[in-house]
Amino acid sequence: MAAEIVNLRLARKAKARSEKERVAEQNRISFGRSKPEKALTRALNEKAAKALDQGRLDKTTEDD
Repeated sequence: MAAEIVNLRLARKAKARSEKERVAEQNRISFGRSKPEKALTRALNEKAAKALDQGRLDKTTEDD
């Protein structure tokens, strides 16, 4: 029952590569869009925030 030998330097580099790929994927999603797509997303987010605020109950303070 011998354990698998792992080269830590290679494992560290592989982890760094996968992390860079994950960040690159996020950037492609965030920044790789056209201006109309960005405007649509912004409008949808604002509409959702407005709908959320409309349903919020205001807390009133009662003076004793």
